[in-house]
Amino acid sequence: MKRINNIVPTDKKYIYLAQEHWNGVAKPLRSFGALEDFWNKIAAVQQTEFPDISSRAAVVMCADNGVVAEGVTQTDRSVTKICAEAIACGKSNINSLAELYGAQVLAVDIGIADDVDNDKLLNRKIAYGSDNIATGPAMPRENVFRALQVGMDIVGELAAKGVKLIVTGEMGISNTTPTAALSSVLLGLPPEMVTGRGAGLSSEMLTHKIEVVKRAISVNSPYSDDPAELISKLGSYEIAGMTGLFLGSAVYGVTVVIDGVISAVSAVLASMFSENCVDYMLASHVSAEPAGRGLLEKLGLRAVIDGGLRLGEGTGGILLLPLLDGAAALYYNSHKFENSGIERYAELK
Repeated sequence: MKRINNIVPTDKKYIYLAQEHWNGVAKPLRSFGALEDFWNKIAAVQQTEFPDISSRAAVVMCADNGVVAEGVTQTDRSVTKICAEAIACGKSNINSLAELYGAQVLAVDIGIADDVDNDKLLNRKIAYGSDNIATGPAMPRENVFRALQVGMDIVGELAAKGVKLIVTGEMGISNTTPTAALSSVLLGLPPEMVTGRGAGLSSEMLTHKIEVVKRAISVNSPYSDDPAELISKLGSYEIAGMTGLFLGSAVYGVTVVIDGVISAVSAVLASMFSENCVDYMLASHVSAEPAGRGLLEKLGLRAVIDGGLRLGEGTGGILLLPLLDGAAALYYNSHKFENSGIERYAELK
């Protein structure tokens, strides 16, 4: 994992150059708000005043979680395999949106608990699901680094094909439980404040889920600044794989989009490996799960969508694409002060 140590900040001169370009568009200064900032950040990642996001992909990490045995979901683990195959075959929620917004979708088996005979599903399986965090660690430490490498390698493969923007996504029944446990530790908040209803739990089931999260933290004693240890003790293979996507995007110079709370916890873990990788991240939406906002604040990132989304698969993240396309349209196609006869706005103090 030597490449992680070589992650560098983006060159901020391109943020300045892109903002100068925006300031020449015939409109009030900074009137396209956060979308100007997002576009400028993309310019810095691509090291050009004229960034291009026409080649984009959604990568959905799929894995099972041993904690499902604790009854923290409405469904059993068989749904992970079913949904992963649907994504791979272009039949799921993320595929409908990706087709509309011109993105390819890559479904990755990084830890599904069954063998999947489907050549459309990328087989990078490390283990047949994580272990039950309510009774012990999620995975051996060496498997954390194998999962990180999977994510990083996928980014490298996509970047070699010209992909400039990646949306992170996941599919794994019960994965909001390890997410809540990690969020509790990362944010220094009690489980009651960061554990949500996931795919739809009753109040009684939510109370039980909180108790499971408490037990996971108590059993594993995960108080460490070492992100690999945190993932090993409380994480999951899809979380580890997405963490690798964030790190790989910084290694290969690709903009990466944070989806919901599971993606956000992976982004925070990636920032613990290398704080510079935050320069390559965009926050799409604020998850309806209670830890979502706090995780983005920990990263110092602002999301532009706040609609109570919690579908997963990268569906919230991919909704950022038409907003970025709108920013690109204004950036490249709107009339400019220099040829419109309109006096340029001055920067007022």
